[in-house]
Amino acid sequence: MADTKISALPASTTPLAGTEVLPIVQSSTTKQVSVANLTAGRAISATSVTASTGNFVVGTSGQGIDFSATPGTGTSELLADYEEGTWTPSIGGTATYTLQSGTYTKVGRLVSVSAVLQINVIGTGNVNTISGLPFARDANLMQAPGSMTFISAISSTVSLLVPVVQLNTSTVIFQGLTVVGNTTSQINVFQNGARVDFQITYQT
Repeated sequence: MADTKISALPASTTPLAGTEVLPIVQSSTTKQVSVANLTAGRAISATSVTASTGNFVVGTSGQGIDFSATPGTGTSELLADYEEGTWTPSIGGTATYTLQSGTYTKVGRLVSVSAVLQINVIGTGNVNTISGLPFARDANLMQAPGSMTFISAISSTVSLLVPVVQLNTSTVIFQGLTVVGNTTSQINVFQNGARVDFQITYQT
């Protein structure tokens, strides 16, 4: 191939795969190196980076975006996880459902879940506990209460009802006040036809 200016070479029509070979002068000797080896383990410095097509991909678990250049006193400034998905709330046993769905978003250690659960026939299902959360709650933190967005036909008469993720588990219980009570306690909720919609944010 005759000597050709870089500007005269044909443009690449497909994204680089990393296996392409470039000539590199190392210690006065010209050697070949793949594109992947050329950039492996090396930091990229730029004023800004824009992904006009495709996505930025974290290639190794536990790696992410490091914010340590910004002042802070936290124990970690690495954003290493983001996830969205669905989960299936359940009271177990032989219970059947009219409505049964849940969604979640996880950013770092913070998990936000929502659920809609309506019992058809409770059978041998649990009367006050939902299982199936996508992540267990950290055992070293305080209680993680959420909020009810809708309740109907539950088995107890209450003036207050709060969903709570139990310590070091992936289960939700319900605490609250009965109409005549003045102390928060665990509340029985589920019976045939009972419906609960709720949201909770907790740390895993």
